[in-house]
Amino acid sequence: MTARLSPRDILERLISFPTVSRDSNLPLVDWVEDYLNGQGITAHRHYDETGQKAALFAHVGPWEEGAVVLSGHTDVVPIDGQDWDSDPFTLTERDGKYFGRGTTDMKGYDALAIWALVEAHHRGIARPLQLALSYDEEVGCIGGPPLIAAMQPVLPKGRAVIVGEPSMMTCVTGHKGGKTFWLDVHGYEVHSSLLPSGVSAIMEAAKIIDWANQVNAEEAARVPTDVAAMFEPSFTTLHTGLISGGTAKNITAAHCGFDLGFRAVPDQDHDVWRARILAKVAEVETAMQTIHPDARIVVDESFGVPGLQPETDGAAETLVRRLTGDNATHVVSYGTEAGQFQQAGYSAVVCGPGDIAQAHQPNEFITKSQFESGAGFMRRLVESLVEE
Repeated sequence: MTARLSPRDILERLISFPTVSRDSNLPLVDWVEDYLNGQGITAHRHYDETGQKAALFAHVGPWEEGAVVLSGHTDVVPIDGQDWDSDPFTLTERDGKYFGRGTTDMKGYDALAIWALVEAHHRGIARPLQLALSYDEEVGCIGGPPLIAAMQPVLPKGRAVIVGEPSMMTCVTGHKGGKTFWLDVHGYEVHSSLLPSGVSAIMEAAKIIDWANQVNAEEAARVPTDVAAMFEPSFTTLHTGLISGGTAKNITAAHCGFDLGFRAVPDQDHDVWRARILAKVAEVETAMQTIHPDARIVVDESFGVPGLQPETDGAAETLVRRLTGDNATHVVSYGTEAGQFQQAGYSAVVCGPGDIAQAHQPNEFITKSQFESGAGFMRRLVESLVEE
């Protein structure tokens, strides 16, 4: 049996693996699996279609349904173009903080979850505990559903999922969901002096983007539902973050590509928003084709992320509130894998150490006090599972 590591020791090892989403996470998964096996815990893998990434999950305690599931992701965002004061992939301690890529988002929680699983295994628990580590969360929560599906036939189904995205150890019971489209607008080039006979892909794209602005204004003016009122902003938003196109200032653009996505409050139907966007795209495309038949808009849909609905007497919320003493209402406008677990029939909340404001930043850090607060939460969780 290998030596048991402290939460900080585990964090140091996890940070050392540069698991940027565009790269493989297998070295990290290898290490976690070896460490768990060395503690007498069987871990299971689920590979993506490339075989270069894998999710990992494990179960300790009685082989029965009703486990608490500690959910985290293994990937991190790139460091490209960021100015760091220390090596992003070496855990560095200074000024009461742990610096490194992923310390907050979310290897700090992953380290604590791994520690808790091992601790629970050695203590002996009356109620089971599971670990679920995904891949590709940072590129749209793509790895969540395959992980959840892979767990079902292998492990007894868990009951309460704690997704450890940074929430300053508050109990987050709701978040927005969303979906992003990439739109390739194909126009028809003519000299700009002959504008009416051409189709400018940029100007047609602008019509859709301007429509998104109009929709945002309309949604902002509506009286929010009770669920929507918990969020800031209290309405579904449309957004474009990337755009490119054009050849020269005196040529109608033959091509323009841009993203268009929505972040919906949890009580709104994603299919309705999808239909609204596609209807607007079809309307603009039809008008383009009256000028030239080859003009078109090609739509590429990314994977959607469901929102997290606040639950009534949810098992996850009840557990986390008991362990943290947090009885306030907290919701967030970013998406997580909690909505995916909830959609699969689990009770789910978000609760993890660290401040989301530090996520993805140069010199990303988690304060030692937040990390220790997370460790205290895990100790209380294990103790509660021993006593049940």
